[in-house]
Amino acid sequence: MSDDLLPDVSALAINVTIPEELRWTDMRRGEEFQLSTLNVRLLPDGRLAAKAYGRPTGGGRGTYVSFPLPDKPELAALVDQAAGVASAMWAAHRGLS
Repeated sequence: MSDDLLPDVSALAINVTIPEELRWTDMRRGEEFQLSTLNVRLLPDGRLAAKAYGRPTGGGRGTYVSFPLPDKPELAALVDQAAGVASAMWAAHRGLS
């Protein structure tokens, strides 16, 4: 592939299930949500960006909503560990491990 045809990758993303013991609830427009998933993106400048996603605790199949990730060491450790696992999975996929 020539240099002028290289794809412009804006981010790499992984989805991570939040372990039960690290899940939390948050409010949006008067409705409570339980956060159960993280979306972690590796940005072009090398930084990681993460958002938490959850569904309403009231039951049903409500909207899947994003929330900021709280500044908690155990969640930061989960993001770091997930990024490492994803890196190892990619390396294995490419036959690099």
